[in-house]
Amino acid sequence: MNRKEILEKVSAAFSSILEHNNFQLKDETTADDVDGWESITHMMIISEIEKTFSIKFKLMDLMNMNSVGDLLNTIESELLIN
Repeated sequence: MNRKEILEKVSAAFSSILEHNNFQLKDETTADDVDGWESITHMMIISEIEKTFSIKFKLMDLMNMNSVGDLLNTIESELLIN
């Protein structure tokens, strides 16, 4: 799976949880850039992404995610391991 396909699935997870798609996710996108992306919805998004990709993020990975780019990098790493 390439990065573009991963981003499309991540965007779908965001849209599903946030119930809107008034955003464009890029590597540099952070929670401050997306309406409704708050602490509780963040955990819901992470859970949805874990289900979508059949992966489980490590706590340290979650703590080091500061942007969508970090999220995509972590997903790519997890997909390579599995």
